[in-house]
Amino acid sequence: MLDNLKILLHQGKQYIPDVTKTEVPGIFRGRPVISTEKVNEDELAALCPTNAISPTPLCIDLGKCTFCGECAFAFPGKIKFTSDYKIATNDRDRLIIKEGRDEPIELNPETIRKEISEYFSGSLKLRQVSAGGDNSCELELNACGNVNFDMGRFGIEFVASPRHADGIVITGPVTENMAQPLQICYDAIPEPKIIILAGTDAISGGIFDGSPALSRNFLLKNKIDLYVPGNPIHPLTFINAVLQLIKKR
Repeated sequence: MLDNLKILLHQGKQYIPDVTKTEVPGIFRGRPVISTEKVNEDELAALCPTNAISPTPLCIDLGKCTFCGECAFAFPGKIKFTSDYKIATNDRDRLIIKEGRDEPIELNPETIRKEISEYFSGSLKLRQVSAGGDNSCELELNACGNVNFDMGRFGIEFVASPRHADGIVITGPVTENMAQPLQICYDAIPEPKIIILAGTDAISGGIFDGSPALSRNFLLKNKIDLYVPGNPIHPLTFINAVLQLIKKR
């Protein structure tokens, strides 16, 4: 008992008391801001490996952005990455950051299905499927349940079987070999169910967009309830996004 108290006194409490208000330390790159400074927009857009930057007017698609920061390094007066980690939304168009606008990214409450908050606000079980992922987003999703972020305190947990799940979290660009297993997993989840895309690769295909090795038809024929950008995603981004989706405070 005394040893445990000594450890607690030395290390302090490791969990984050309020995941909705805590700040992210270090070199984290969150929501970018594009100034109105005049630059060579074509040269700037050419830097992006995933064509996330579009000129005239200049904008950045966070669904395609790898958050590499090359644009901000080359044009520091034009683009700045903030520490704002609340960058997820249920509206794909809201992931597009426009020039001269410094506004938070939020969910569109009008397009959230009523049954989501009605059934899942008290408990949400999710099945995660790595559809050709590189294990980076998968590691961050695993971190959501550790002692720091403790997603389970909100009743949000990952489960082993889709039959015990309320929704599916997809990582990776959805390769052809994973297209059928993904569909089988989704079909096994009882209604009503939700779909969450976690990471740049899942949202747009990322650097693999256009590859013949991908088969993204599943995403075209099903409604996506939540887009969580990042490469990889941050646990705080995912947790806050899910909390907003199920309207749990």
